Amino acid sequence: MKADGHIHTPYCPHGTKDAFEDYIARALQLGFDEISFTEHAPLPTRFVDPTPQKDSGMNANEIENYFSEVTKLQKKFASEIKINIGLEVDFIEGYEEDTKAFLNEYGRFLDDSILSVHFLQNQERYYCLDYSPDMFETMIHDFSSVEAVYESYYRTLERSILADLGKFKPKRIGHITLVHKFQKKFPISIDFNEKIQTILDKIAEQGLSLDYNGAGINKPLCKEVYPPEKIIKEAIKRKIPLVYRFRFP
Repeated sequence: MKADGHIHTPYCPHGTKDAFEDYIARALQLGFDEISFTEHAPLPTRFVDPTPQKDSGMNANEIENYFSEVTKLQKKFASEIKINIGLEVDFIEGYEEDTKAFLNEYGRFLDDSILSVHFLQNQERYYCLDYSPDMFETMIHDFSSVEAVYESYYRTLERSILADLGKFKPKRIGHITLVHKFQKKFPISIDFNEKIQTILDKIAEQGLSLDYNGAGINKPLCKEVYPPEKIIKEAIKRKIPLVYRFRFP
């Protein structure tokens, strides 16, 4: 079966405004059998988005419209392609209970979901690690080194895997090497392979799947998929299911 499990939508405040039906038409053209719309979930109301435009997540007032619109598309295209209602949910340290409460309220409407780490905490401040090279450079300064940023990312990622987020916790972990997004500009001097192996072990133990995300290959300072081939091979050894993300449209 040919499927894409990670598609953003016009409800993404920092993305393109391509219509839902444009994505569906492209998926049909490419011969996909199934797609998941996984828009960025609204961030916890008491969390202050560190990006300049405060646009990392969907507007909370639009989530019911989002569900309604995708539900209509499911029915319209039922004979041509399977469409899943999904969300990409942020794991933010210190906001686990907020996320659990959100999932308890809306999880029953989801066919698919992803748990991702975009935000890292250093003391009392949060940063969006994939926002821009400039923000990443600020993180390197504030965390003390690029290696310290990587260490924080992988530590937070492991905590997301083990976190109790209730019965609707997403079963897939998103782009586990997102911290590599600016690696061409900010290379690291040590190998995090052992840490990544531990993370893969935890994913396998928890019975979770892994986002195999092609977005990074088009990022000029990354130029590799999230995660790269050597990590994918290790995931396969552990029988971790992989869910592909194509690049639409």
